[in-house]
Order: sequence, then C-alpha cells, then structure tokens
Amino acid sequence: MTQSAPSASRPFVFDTEFDNEGVVVRASTWKPAKRSYLPAEVDALVAQARLEARQQALAESENLRAVALSAIAQAATEALSALRAVAQAHREQSADLALAAARAIAGRALERLPLDPMKDALEQLAQEIDASPRLVVRTSGLDEAARAAIEQAAGDGGFTGAVAFRDDPGMAVAAFQLEWADGRADHDPAASADRVAEALTAALAAEAGHGEPLSDRSVF
Repeated sequence: MTQSAPSASRPFVFDTEFDNEGVVVRASTWKPAKRSYLPAEVDALVAQARLEARQQALAESENLRAVALSAIAQAATEALSALRAVAQAHREQSADLALAAARAIAGRALERLPLDPMKDALEQLAQEIDASPRLVVRTSGLDEAARAAIEQAAGDGGFTGAVAFRDDPGMAVAAFQLEWADGRADHDPAASADRVAEALTAALAAEAGHGEPLSDRSVF
C-alpha cells in the first residue's frame, strides 16, 4: 500500500509505502511547514543568510576585479604596441634626417676635397699595387696639379710603376676607378651613400623584428 504527499485536491495524502505485510518499505519525505521558530533558530537563519550574501558579494566583486584586470591588460598591450610603432617611426625619421644631413655635408666636403677618397684608396691598396708595372686611373675633371697629387700619393705608398689617366666626363665628382695588373677598385659617392642607407634601413628593420641580415660590403 502506498500513501502519497498531499495534493491540491487531497490535502492529507502521504507517500509512505508499505508491503503486503504492512511493513514500511519507504518512509514519507513530506514534512509539514514550520510555522514558528525559536530565537536561536532565527539567529542561525539570519547568520546563514548573511554568510551567503557575503559570499555572493565577494564572488561578484572577484568577477568584477578579474574583468577590470583583463581590460587593463588589454589596454596596456594596445598602448605598448602603439608606443613601439611611434618609437620605430621616430627612429626611422631620425635616420632619414641624419642621412640627409650626412649627404649634404659629404657632398660639400667632396666638392672641396675631391681627391681625398682616391688618396685614401691608394693608401689602403698600397701593398696590392706596389708590384704592378702600371696603374690606370679613370675619373673626370683632373687638371695637371690633381694628376701630380695622385702620382705623389701612389709613390708615397710604394708604387714605382707608371700612372695612366683616363678622363671620363660621365663620372661624378670624387668618383674614380683604379685598375692594375691583377685588380680593380671603384668608388662612387652616390652608390656608397645608397649602401649606407640600405644598411641603416636593414638595421632598423632588424630592430623591429623583421630585418634581413646585413650584407658584407666594403665601402671606401
């Protein structure tokens, strides 16, 4: 026999279950609603409610804190990226300005002292050309005094052969080409400036994390 809990139509129905012998197989889980509480019970219920409210408030506060920290981290990351971009742009602009200034200064210096790069080259190549019987110098706009200065520079480096000059009007100021028995050397100020600019650009790109390795080039 089974008695079920009370329903709307049958207010006194129980869910206790008995077997054929009248033994209780399953006891009823129904409990009447408590109508009154002792002061101690009220205090306990109030304390429990306060604890649950505090725990909920702490959980919500922790969630808000996590959301705020995530927003701060995202903002900091975006700001850092922006600062890096600004710093990189500043470096590139500074490099462009320095290169422009260097080109202007070098151009004026070469106009005043056009033979100095060739003299430096002869000094550096002294051991390579000293045994050659003939040195050909190809450049433009050399007068007798300039040719004599070049011959003197070659002789000071130990060269005892003949120096032959070939005028090339198409060459820029201070540009030259040296040829000897087993070698050759060229210098073009514009090309040298371009190589410096390329090397500087590659260095800036490498600093930004996507640069190519610098090529091994010698520049007079």
